[in-house]
Amino acid sequence: MWSKASRLHSEEDMGLRAAFIPAAAVDGGAKLERLTIDDMLQKHCGEFGWWQLKHFVLTSLAWALEGIHTMVMIFADRDPGWRCTTSGCSSDVCNLEGGSWEWEGGPESSTMAEFGLICGHKYRVGLVQALFFAGCMIGAGIFGHLSDSRMGRKGTLTIVCLMNAIFGCLTAFSPNYYVYVFFRLLSGFSTGGTGLCAFVLATEPVGPIKRGIAGMSTFYFFSSGIAILAGIAYLFQTWRALYIASSIPSLLFLILVLPFIHESPRWCLIRGKVHDAMKIMHSIAKSNGKHLPENVVIALDSEVNGDYYSDDPESKQVTSSLIDVLRCPLTRIRLFLAVTINFTMATVYYGLSLNAVNLGTNLYMNVALNAIAEMPAYFLTAIWLDKLGRKPLTIGTHWFSGVFCLAGSSMKGYGTWKIIRMICGILGIFGMAGTYNLLFIYTVELFPTTVRNAALGSTTQAAQLGAILSPLIVVLGGGIPFAVFGAFGISGGLLGFFLPETLNKPLYDTMEGMEDGESKEAAA
Repeated sequence: MWSKASRLHSEEDMGLRAAFIPAAAVDGGAKLERLTIDDMLQKHCGEFGWWQLKHFVLTSLAWALEGIHTMVMIFADRDPGWRCTTSGCSSDVCNLEGGSWEWEGGPESSTMAEFGLICGHKYRVGLVQALFFAGCMIGAGIFGHLSDSRMGRKGTLTIVCLMNAIFGCLTAFSPNYYVYVFFRLLSGFSTGGTGLCAFVLATEPVGPIKRGIAGMSTFYFFSSGIAILAGIAYLFQTWRALYIASSIPSLLFLILVLPFIHESPRWCLIRGKVHDAMKIMHSIAKSNGKHLPENVVIALDSEVNGDYYSDDPESKQVTSSLIDVLRCPLTRIRLFLAVTINFTMATVYYGLSLNAVNLGTNLYMNVALNAIAEMPAYFLTAIWLDKLGRKPLTIGTHWFSGVFCLAGSSMKGYGTWKIIRMICGILGIFGMAGTYNLLFIYTVELFPTTVRNAALGSTTQAAQLGAILSPLIVVLGGGIPFAVFGAFGISGGLLGFFLPETLNKPLYDTMEGMEDGESKEAAA
């Protein structure tokens, strides 16, 4: 232990100064030990104890919000059905005169009914969906950058949840179709940053061995949010009431959950907030029933592996951007592969969802069952993640989905073949559901803390671009969509061969630390 005379004047000074003292320095006979966050979690704080469990659950609730705000369009923009009010009615509503038919549930039941999105204007329903995902694509990139910079993970998550609540409520008061489209675009903009901020914030304080299964588990919350949405939509069957009701969970999250969520210690460290990072690490150790020795100090991986020291806390800040990712050959290749694979995955996932055979049952029950049906894929992927590794599983899930899509493209849509084709589609979705959350974990581990959310934002943008493209493929009809989705699945799996394995590898803090670590591994 340090002598009383050598103690620093405050806890903050101790945290700041200790992090910049060489490990060889000796104070009162106790040798300072500089450790990265991963090493500190493994040796002293615990990789996934009570602190991480509580933090993980609270943070991952934001994924449920993303599921609600994304899938609310299924109910708000639905075709509520219509019925004739006069005799001799045609079966085609486009050939009927006004006053000879009416919407079931009234015009307020959906935007399609109230804004007249039928016949020649039916394409506008798809346009709203495409623009929402376009907003997600833009928001993912912007909020991914902001969460890596001054705003931080928690600060950015707070902003996007607040925006979700505001835009969701304003959508309910749209006086016409064009205002409705505008607010859905804004809702997509904020929704695009929700999941990626929540994912990184939930998984960064978890140790390397437990990080994979923890990351896979975040998507249970996404599916649960969709299932909860089905219940909300059943209770509020007018589209305006539905948008208000579906925005309330975001307000509750802001008020009841966010105050109990901590900022990421990794982000604190790279932003020069060493005292805050050490405070969080001590809190983790205490809650997990562990002890973090006073002579253990936190440091960036570039400091632990190199000879960089500084007495100026401000010089501790390490910032990077996507420009730095593109300048570095190692990360440039990784980003290209991650973006392309996420694009192929999302095109297949959303495309198969839109192309699935209608079960002919209650819409609310269908959505709830579809959400629940994805959970076994998450479970199985989580089991195999740490056994097979990220790379083989990425390849395998892509090919699993691709093979069944190609099989479905060869099936004729009649009789038994129609049922088999439906099963092929379900199995295709099953494979891509597992791939979706796997790629989040993979992307997190492929890039250092300084650019992690920016990289994740880029891959999320690529996924949203795939979501925009998928309806255009679906409208081709016949076996063409299955063939295209099969080709995408096989191609995504082939690209996975060029990615490195990240199983049980450290989460690097800086670009320099990652390059040094990869160089030493290659040399070994």
